[in-house]
Amino acid sequence: MRDAGLGFDIGTTSVKATISDINGEIVYETSRSHDLLSPHAGYAEENPADWVRNIYAILAEIANTFDTSRISGICISGMVPTLILLDSDGSPLYNSIQQNDARAVEEIKEWKNKLDEDKYFALTGNTINQQVLFPKISWIRNHYPQIWERTHSILGSYNYATYILTGMLSLDENWALESGMWCVREKCWDSNILNLAELKETYFPSVKKSFDVVGYTTPKIKSMTGFPDGIPVTAGVADHVSSAFSTGVQEEGDLLLKIGGAGDILYATKSLSLNRKLFIDYHPIEGTYLLNGCMASSGSLVKWLMEIMRLPNFDSITPKAEQLPPGSEGLILLPYFLGEKTPIFDTEARGVYFGLNLSHTQAHLFRAVLEAVAFGFEHHVETLQESNHEIKRIFLSNGGARSPLWKQIVLDVIGMPGIYIPDHPGSSMGAAFIAMHSTGADQNWIALHHYLSKGELINFSPENHSKYTKYYDIYRKLYETLKPLFADLANIRTEERRNENY
Repeated sequence: MRDAGLGFDIGTTSVKATISDINGEIVYETSRSHDLLSPHAGYAEENPADWVRNIYAILAEIANTFDTSRISGICISGMVPTLILLDSDGSPLYNSIQQNDARAVEEIKEWKNKLDEDKYFALTGNTINQQVLFPKISWIRNHYPQIWERTHSILGSYNYATYILTGMLSLDENWALESGMWCVREKCWDSNILNLAELKETYFPSVKKSFDVVGYTTPKIKSMTGFPDGIPVTAGVADHVSSAFSTGVQEEGDLLLKIGGAGDILYATKSLSLNRKLFIDYHPIEGTYLLNGCMASSGSLVKWLMEIMRLPNFDSITPKAEQLPPGSEGLILLPYFLGEKTPIFDTEARGVYFGLNLSHTQAHLFRAVLEAVAFGFEHHVETLQESNHEIKRIFLSNGGARSPLWKQIVLDVIGMPGIYIPDHPGSSMGAAFIAMHSTGADQNWIALHHYLSKGELINFSPENHSKYTKYYDIYRKLYETLKPLFADLANIRTEERRNENY
């Protein structure tokens, strides 16, 4: 009986896999880690070969330890919009340029001079920022013309993984939308952008809905992993959309705070409401949209700090951080280590510890990171409220939400209770639900409804919220004060890099 769906997630630091049955029970979980590559300031890359190796290893593990005859289909979620250039043989020509990559500073400036930003925003729901893809494509053309000359197709992370499983090239609607080259209402490519960027529409495979089956696992997959061929594979789903959907964000006013490698914020609305400070996505439920924000650095900051402090894991420092008061005894972090996307869209912003003194310890540095991400979430909540979007329910998900300390800090900063589903595996779970629904194993979303019944309500501390309000005010002022200095620093570094090239 095919009563289970297999969901993958191509994350910032690992490939995860979750198998859920139609009762909403997780019947199998596994993961394999990989690295985020940042060879220069502002760079964020990954090697697609690492994902492929991990996917093959996971499929082989599943084939050896799970009854694969139960799997009705596969859906893959992942970071969006990543940029992968393929040659005519379907091989990557360069590392994947990640959604939080901030290298195309000069190209973004050039594009701002090319486009009428008001008309562009009205058509696409996007602004010209470090996330959209055409400035990054311009960067490739400027720095690696020999690579661009060989480019045949353009994909994203989970689209590439889907291609590996099926041999079929495809894109999904939310990758297209977040690429910045897609008309949000008409659901077609923006011909003006393509013309200005000298991009042929043939670079982009056909665009599908996440639920559309685009192919089947191939005999090659079976020969390499033992996983059966002929299993349906859908077009895939953006990781933040999958997380929102699988944690219950469905009604007007529902808000998800996703504490992952990056920090995602997703708000459900029934109206196509565009906001220059936020992105917009299509919700899996027809007629619903997701206003969303994305902080370039979140969980990746924790990993960075663990490495430079040579700490073995998250739990080794958490007990000490729990003993500290709100505000980390006067230490505030700006978390803009990769620049920042929403809501400030500043590729030149950088990370700053403010208020350091000789009494501060590793625990202070660590807690300040958790609080900085929470302050970033609060900035997004304010942005939504400024547009008259009422927050009715808050949901928490992903790896960071497993930390009682981190999710409590987030809710204390925002000043609202939140719903958390214990041990939610994140985007891979939503992908598993979509796989079952798309292949007919669960047409009525029974698995999703059963799973959501496990949610628990977590309250916030009004006393801590009052304290955090004062620190948050400094957090906001700190960026505004340093903003011109970030630009000065970026100009110095640009000049230094030019001199290094001579």
